[in-house]
Amino acid sequence: MPNSALHFNVDSVRARLPGRRIDWFESLDSTMIEARRDVQPGRIVGAEEQTAGIGRHGRRWISEAGTGLYVSMVLSAKPIPVVMLALGLAAREAIAGVADLRWPNDVLLNGKKCAGVLAQLEGDTIIAGIGINVSQTEFPGDLETPATSLLLEGVTVSREDLLVALIEGVDRFTQLSADEILRQFTNASSYVSGKRVRVETGVTGLVGVTCGLDPAGFLRVREDNGTETVILAGGVRPI
Repeated sequence: MPNSALHFNVDSVRARLPGRRIDWFESLDSTMIEARRDVQPGRIVGAEEQTAGIGRHGRRWISEAGTGLYVSMVLSAKPIPVVMLALGLAAREAIAGVADLRWPNDVLLNGKKCAGVLAQLEGDTIIAGIGINVSQTEFPGDLETPATSLLLEGVTVSREDLLVALIEGVDRFTQLSADEILRQFTNASSYVSGKRVRVETGVTGLVGVTCGLDPAGFLRVREDNGTETVILAGGVRPI
């Protein structure tokens, strides 16, 4: 059980978002798993902690009680690559718009990951999972990407205010046209164009310079031999 001083005041959030279904739990294995049990568009599932938080490619999302925002939202289905970019924009805006976005789903502060996004199709809906590190003071040293929290980076915000801003941002960004989402993501991300990166795609990888997004929202990378490759999935890391 988290310290009462840190306990999330879900009633205050519901009062600020009347008519929204917000289901809040002390502990869940994963908010995404719970969200799949009732895929009502607009439904929001959150938890004080996750015991088996889900990251990309089956990785674990560390979800310590009372220190982060761990939520999943049920959205009407749209093409997932574009939705992922819209969710990243919403998370970035919710934490004061000072973060960098690493395609497709990482939100970075000072080069360290402070938030992640995951989207999965579920029938005619998308389950969008978002985890934001709020007040953690330490992380395991063996993470693939160095992690940080808003607290460690000097961003002060309550989890309640953060959730309201996140929900309002998701509502707004997911209603934009695909072209506008791609334009805004390109403007907000240092990774979309001109960044030398290594892309890990399964058992292989490639090195090159990013050269924009394709119309579907996938990342284009120009390899050193001049070949341009569209990245459909994989970990993008700076060199």
